[in-house]
Amino acid sequence: MAQMKYFYELTISSSPHAHSPVTTQTIMRDVLIALAPALIGSVYFFGFRALMVTLVSAAACVFFEWGYRKLMKKDSTVYDLSAVVTGVLLAFVCPVTIPYWMLIVGDFFAIVVVKQLFGGIGKNFVNPALAARAFLFCWPSVMSTWVLPGFSNRVGIFSTADAVTGATALSSLHQGTLDNIRLSDLFLGNVGGCIGETSALLLLLGLAYLLARRVISLRIPAAYLGTVAVLALLFPQGNDRLTWMAAQLFSGGLILGASFMATDYVTSPVTKWGQVIFGIGCGVITVAIRYFGAYNEGVSYAILVMNACVALLDKVGRPVKFGAPKKEAVKK
Repeated sequence: MAQMKYFYELTISSSPHAHSPVTTQTIMRDVLIALAPALIGSVYFFGFRALMVTLVSAAACVFFEWGYRKLMKKDSTVYDLSAVVTGVLLAFVCPVTIPYWMLIVGDFFAIVVVKQLFGGIGKNFVNPALAARAFLFCWPSVMSTWVLPGFSNRVGIFSTADAVTGATALSSLHQGTLDNIRLSDLFLGNVGGCIGETSALLLLLGLAYLLARRVISLRIPAAYLGTVAVLALLFPQGNDRLTWMAAQLFSGGLILGASFMATDYVTSPVTKWGQVIFGIGCGVITVAIRYFGAYNEGVSYAILVMNACVALLDKVGRPVKFGAPKKEAVKK
């Protein structure tokens, strides 16, 4: 009897092989939902220009991502909503008076230069929105103009000439004083600042949503905010310790950065201890810039600096192989 041979064709795809309903699109959708309370609050405090700036930024990011990948003959990735999230976050860290053309320049820098030129989503080594914000400080006077909130001071959608501007709470904190600072205003958002950073309450609601949906873990936000809290308690610069600590936590973009930017999957560590060290490093650099730097706020630059250290932090925080001898683990 003749021997029969059978040949089977197997198709092997790259890992992971486990199926899950969680996709990039669902994660980005949850992030947008978490950002919605802060966006609604910005419209309440600054007027409909805050919404228009956010929509323009998101639309420009989607257009640049679509255009670049079309030009380079690559598959379109605009449906994963990552470009929308980048646009919203960039708008959130800009003043409401920013000209639309300047914002679009920042969107181009975030999507094309920081994200796509490095290979697209998952390949960039720094947060695109924060890198674009740093780039936009080529126009420092525009990026440092803060509108005071209030019904009588709503900013026009097309003109910002009549807007009343003033110093932010961070300006006083940078001088080592709590003059004219009310913690209730900082917590609720009735202060000047960037579009999406003023209300600590609304940002904490967004953080709670992300934690409930298990989009992020608490390690990075807790390490980041906890480090700032401890350093503020230890070094109150002659002020009441608890009040100074609360003012440091609620002012500026600290909660926005700790909740939505430092936790970015691509630019943050994947190991548990790496995430803790990452958050502590962000907190230390933020306080150092706020206390000793020429610029009032240090959140953006702290996260960008720590983004560059992610590979090292993952190596340091890598868990020991189960069952491996301690000497071998240390040697490796």
